[in-house]
Amino acid sequence: MQKHWLARPRTIRRLWILGLIILGFTVLGEYLVERHPLFSLDRLPGFNAIFGFLACVGLILVAKLIALALMRADTYYGDGPDE
Repeated sequence: MQKHWLARPRTIRRLWILGLIILGFTVLGEYLVERHPLFSLDRLPGFNAIFGFLACVGLILVAKLIALALMRADTYYGDGPDE
């Protein structure tokens, strides 16, 4: 039985490369439009990409903390189909 196409190492590597290429184009695209920064950090090249990445990491960490608070034991609904 073959692995799912998203689980293959070759596909994972290609997706990483594609993601980095897209990230590079978005950072380079900042130089093609006139920007109107609202605060000092917004003037940095690549700020939006960095901010987006950090926001994603923050959301994942918050979700993990919520999961710890809401998690139940594996046997919460019983041990098996007999019960």
